[in-house]
Amino acid sequence: MSTTDRTAEIELARKVLRTEAGAILGLVGRVDAVFTAAVDLLFECRGRVLLTGMGKSGLIGRKIAATLSSTGTSAFFLHPADAIHGDVGALQPDDVVIALSYGGETDEILRLLETIRRVGARMVALTGFPSSTLGQAADVTLDCRVDEEACPLNLAPTASTTAALALGDALAMALLVRKGFRQEDFATLHPGGKIGKRLMRLGQLMHAGDEMPAVGEATAVRDVIYEMSRKGLGMTCVLDGGGRLSGIITDGDLRRHMADARVLDRTAGDVMTRRPVTVDRAMLAAEALNLMERRKITSLVVVAPDGRAEGVIHLHDLWRTELF
Repeated sequence: MSTTDRTAEIELARKVLRTEAGAILGLVGRVDAVFTAAVDLLFECRGRVLLTGMGKSGLIGRKIAATLSSTGTSAFFLHPADAIHGDVGALQPDDVVIALSYGGETDEILRLLETIRRVGARMVALTGFPSSTLGQAADVTLDCRVDEEACPLNLAPTASTTAALALGDALAMALLVRKGFRQEDFATLHPGGKIGKRLMRLGQLMHAGDEMPAVGEATAVRDVIYEMSRKGLGMTCVLDGGGRLSGIITDGDLRRHMADARVLDRTAGDVMTRRPVTVDRAMLAAEALNLMERRKITSLVVVAPDGRAEGVIHLHDLWRTELF
């Protein structure tokens, strides 16, 4: 490939990105009361949200369905061709259909309209032509028209599918906020992958049981050192007779007391730091990291409501499990 061809290729790629970015920006002024009406319809849905579309629109519909599902809305994709051959039985009166068709005249989609109306389900249309058959039939029609496709031939769905996807994301995020969907809810729906790890509870990550470094208040410092070395977390919890947390001892605490020649004969209660930073087992890993960074500490003790030490979470635990 010549230098001239490479330069032209780079410029084409840049033009594609500018065109698709412009298509999204063109939607901003169209987010108005009609958009809010679509969110109202989805928020009030007592059934499920069914996404449907053919070809590239269908692929965008699958992505929007996945985003809705992951943010607290029961949603799935219904292929229109399969629907008109029996799968439309999945549609129920309490459902809301989001139909995607840029031209608004896709035959397989139009053949579903009568069934959607007969069943009594509601419908939101995402189309570039609000005056189309689909646009006129929907309860709420969102205009996602674009001035041009990013395709040099102005044929392949590119900018139009990007615009539809962005508008679908906007619906999902507005609905998320309307429902009061929280970080904790997101954690429940994302148990796997890197997101799932970041949103794990400390109760799932902490060193508990025999893995938790722990000594009594009367334990000699020489034995404290042994416990800290054996558990390898650079600290130990100090517990009272009932297993409640009295304090902690860190490597730093020991170094500060080493000037005392009799330190090895002292007890854990003599050298411990009282009132250490403690957390609840339900805290998210991401929140724990933020707390450690703000307080400039490397360990947190997980404590039950009655004051019993349940476990220890160390900064290195988060790094080793590639949470962040």
